Amino acid sequence: MTESDIVRVLVVDDEESMRRFLSILLEKEGYEVTLASNGEEALGKLKEGSFHLLITDLRMPGMSGVELLEKVQADEPNLPVVILTAYASEASAIEAMEKGAYQYIEKKAKNDEITLVVKNALSLGRIQSENQLLKSQLKRTHTERKIIGRSPAMQKVFGMVDKVAGTDSTILVYGESGTGKELIAREIHYRSHRCNGPFVSINCGALPKDLLESNLFGHIRGSFTGAIKDQQGLFTVSENGTFFLDEVGEMAPATQVKLLRALQEREIIPVGGTKPIKINVRLIAATNADLEKMMAEGTFRTDLFYRLNVIPINLPPLRHRREDIPLLVEHFLRRFCPGKEKGVERDCMDVLSKYDWPGNVRELENVMERAVILNDGGPIQIRDLPDNVVQGQSRRGSLVIDSPSVTLEELEKEYILKVLQHTGWQKKRASEILGINPSTLYRKLLSYGITEKAEGEEDEEDMAA
Repeated sequence: MTESDIVRVLVVDDEESMRRFLSILLEKEGYEVTLASNGEEALGKLKEGSFHLLITDLRMPGMSGVELLEKVQADEPNLPVVILTAYASEASAIEAMEKGAYQYIEKKAKNDEITLVVKNALSLGRIQSENQLLKSQLKRTHTERKIIGRSPAMQKVFGMVDKVAGTDSTILVYGESGTGKELIAREIHYRSHRCNGPFVSINCGALPKDLLESNLFGHIRGSFTGAIKDQQGLFTVSENGTFFLDEVGEMAPATQVKLLRALQEREIIPVGGTKPIKINVRLIAATNADLEKMMAEGTFRTDLFYRLNVIPINLPPLRHRREDIPLLVEHFLRRFCPGKEKGVERDCMDVLSKYDWPGNVRELENVMERAVILNDGGPIQIRDLPDNVVQGQSRRGSLVIDSPSVTLEELEKEYILKVLQHTGWQKKRASEILGINPSTLYRKLLSYGITEKAEGEEDEEDMAA
């Protein structure tokens, strides 16, 4: 058995007979047991070494089990704690459960009951540790996807993020589609005191309006056709974290009323429910619509607007920060050509810098991925760019055709297959690069007689016509 395989349990009880009994029982189960006779001694043992589980008596001279629990949670919140009690109905045992103890064990419990509680508590500890590791990995991934920009406009945005990240104020991010509104929301979340909580996002325009309310606030079984069980809403899932509500202008008036209540009262009522549920969530909303115009037209509530617009952040479109385009181009080349030095010819960079980018950073990202796919080696050239970018037109153009003998269908087929190979036959991602719907891509593949992916390729997307 290696050092990492050893499971360490700390047992705290002022009765020597109880300490001895638990030590023998748990060591038979293969655990390494350390004993302490009181709370102060237990805290010293915790400082000296690491443990996977703490089992403590409830009533001890000096520091009680509940007091020890509180001190342990302050320093090691992921360490599961099991309480020993003489009586299951003892008020202090229930209090300990309310304060975060995993479970309590009656001292007269059978051996197999004790070992089962210990086993389950250790499983909980492993899950909590794994979750903590995943969160730290997510943070590292987030820091690797930094928001790129040195322009004065973006520096102003970064300054606002610095000021608001540490607060709990509601934020409304304005920006055209593709400017990076969700990246800004994530940046705020990971710099806030809620960074260990969940970051949950939803696009209000991506769901039918009659389903959005249920997704936000949850529903009760039988509240509508198809509601076969109670379902938590995303506000509840976001507890102690941040909820990013994208394209808030797409929200129906009835749902706006419920969102207003959530912001005012800090509570929600699931669809079909009557009992309010308290929430502790920071809300960041975003929109590419003119909400003030919508208020004047009566399609967006004025009171909700002022609740959301506590701190506005305006993200500039890419055409208003052209000096950032070379930085973004280099960033995307590093992503799409990992481990390789890939440059861009000067005249090609001039074309990229002059184009207006109506799809903003997202459009530039797709164009650079396309260019990498089509490039035959060497630096990226003008011929690797779409016609509409080369011609400065804000529309999707066709490829440059070098040979008049190549038909449009042959060129299209070759391009689609090349994109599919680049994405590992992930059709959803390929359709995004191609600028077409997944169903359109599916029909084109059928027309080419391609009904299956290439041998050895993994198809991660199920597609419906």
